[in-house]
Amino acid sequence: MSNEKEILTRFFKGDSQRTIAAVLHVSRNTVAKVVQAYQEHPIEASDLKQLNPETLIHHLFPQMQDLPVQAQPEYEFIHKELLKSGVTLKLLWEEYVADCRQAKKSYFMYSQYCKRYRDFVDLHRLTMHIHHKPGERLMVDWAGTTLPLHNPVTGAVSKAYLFVATLPFSMYCYVEACHDMKEASWIQAHIHLLEFLGGSARLLVSDNLKTGILTHRKHEDPIANRAYQEMANHYGMALLPARILAPKDKAAVEGSVGQVTTHIIAKLRNRQFFNLQEMNLAISEELDQFNDASFQKKDGSRSLVFQEEELPFLQALPKFPYEYAQWRKATVQLNYHITLDYQNYSVPYEFVRKRVDVRLTANMVEIYYEGRRIASHKRILGRRGQYATVTEHMPINHQLYSHWDGQRFRRWGQNCGDAVFTVVDKQLSSYRVEEQAYQACLSLLKLADTYGAQRLNTACSIALRQVPVPRYKLIHNILVTKKDQTIEKPPAAASNSHAFVRGAAYYGGNHHGE
Repeated sequence: MSNEKEILTRFFKGDSQRTIAAVLHVSRNTVAKVVQAYQEHPIEASDLKQLNPETLIHHLFPQMQDLPVQAQPEYEFIHKELLKSGVTLKLLWEEYVADCRQAKKSYFMYSQYCKRYRDFVDLHRLTMHIHHKPGERLMVDWAGTTLPLHNPVTGAVSKAYLFVATLPFSMYCYVEACHDMKEASWIQAHIHLLEFLGGSARLLVSDNLKTGILTHRKHEDPIANRAYQEMANHYGMALLPARILAPKDKAAVEGSVGQVTTHIIAKLRNRQFFNLQEMNLAISEELDQFNDASFQKKDGSRSLVFQEEELPFLQALPKFPYEYAQWRKATVQLNYHITLDYQNYSVPYEFVRKRVDVRLTANMVEIYYEGRRIASHKRILGRRGQYATVTEHMPINHQLYSHWDGQRFRRWGQNCGDAVFTVVDKQLSSYRVEEQAYQACLSLLKLADTYGAQRLNTACSIALRQVPVPRYKLIHNILVTKKDQTIEKPPAAASNSHAFVRGAAYYGGNHHGE
C-alpha cells in the first residue's frame, strides 16, 4: 500500500494528521498535502480500496498527469531478495533500472529507491536485512561465567562451563552446560546446537580457542583443529575464526553472552544442581523464555524471527549426526600392528615402521598414511592386549598360519607327542595373553617340518628335564647338535610297544592337520 492510500485510509477512520504522520513515519507536510488533494478531488472510501497507487496519484494530483510517473518497485520482492546471500540494495536497484528502461518507464534514483524501501520496512514493522543474512553465520563461544555443580555424595563443588551460540540475523540463542572446555565437549556441544536449530549455517564463526583453531596468524590462513574441521565439513559449514583483536567479528555472540548471563544464569544462581542433565534441563526452560521474549525496540521475538525468516535459509542436516573422532599418531610395529589404548590393530605389512595417523571414534579405528586410509577396524573394548588382525594384512608366510589358535596348537602338539604337547601347553600358559605365545608355537611347528615330529618330541623331552618352560632356542640347539640322537636311551625305548604311534594322515604329510 502506497503512502497516499494509507494516509487516506487512516484519515477516513478519524485519525488526526499528527497521529497519521507519527504512525506512518512521514512528515506532517506530506499528510497535509494528501488530505488537501483529497478535499480538492474527493473520493469515496469504498472506492479507495479498489484503486491502485498510480491511479490514486493521478486522481489526487491531476496536474502531474503530464509528468512521467516512476515505476513503483516491488517492495515485498526487494525484502525477500535481500535475505539471499550476496544480494544488496544497490544490485536490486540496478536490476530495477534495467527493467524500467526495457519497458520504457521512468524510475527512481538510488537514494529515493532506498528511502521508499525503508519507508516500506517501517510501515510494515519489518526487520532490516543489511548487516547479516539469514542462515549465513553461526557464532559460538564459551561464556566467561560458570555455574556450580554439586557432587551429591561428597558435597564437592565443581564448575560447569557454558557453551553459547547465536545466529546474528535473528539473535536466536543456544546455551549448554559442559563438564569442561576440552575438544570432545566443544564438538559435542556443536552437534547438540545444530540438532536444536534443525539446520546449519554456511559460516561457523568461533573464537580462536585451541579446541577449534590451532593457529591464526595475521596474513595467514587459520589452521583448524582436525576434528573441528571434520565436524564443520560434515555439516557443510566453512570455518571463519574471528580476527585477532577484532571484537566486532563476534559482537553478536558476545552481546548474547551478556544477555544470557543476565536472563538465564542470574535466574539459576540460587538453585543447586547435582548433574549436567538436571542443569541443562533448567537452562533449556529459561532459554525458551529468553528466545520467546519480545524485542524492546521492535515487534516480534528471537523465536519468531528465527522461525519465519531464518529457519528456511538454514542448510539441511545430514542423515546421520557427526561422530566425534580423536586423531592420534602411531608407529607400525614389526608385527604389522599398531597399539592404541593397549589394544592391537593390523595394517598391511608393507607399512612396517611407518608413522601413521589414527582416527578414533567410540566404535571404529581408522588408520591413514599420507592422507590415504589403509586399514579400518571395529574398536576393541575389554581386557588389554587383544588383537584385531585382517588376514590380507599379513605377509604370505604368516597367512598360512592365521587360522591357528590355542586349542589347535594343543591338538597339534598332542599328535606330535606328549613332550611336544607339554611344551606347547606351557608356552600358551606362560603368557598373560595367550596370543603372545602363538609365535613361539609356530616356531615349534616349523621345527617339526624340518626335523620331524619324533625328533622334536625327543628334543622337547630333553628340554623339559632341563628347564620348566623350554623356549625355541634351547629346543633348536638340541636338534642342531643332534643331542636328541646321541643321548643314551632306556632299553624299553627299543620295544615297539612303547614306540610313538602316528596316524596315516601324519605320515601322509599333513603335519599341521587336526
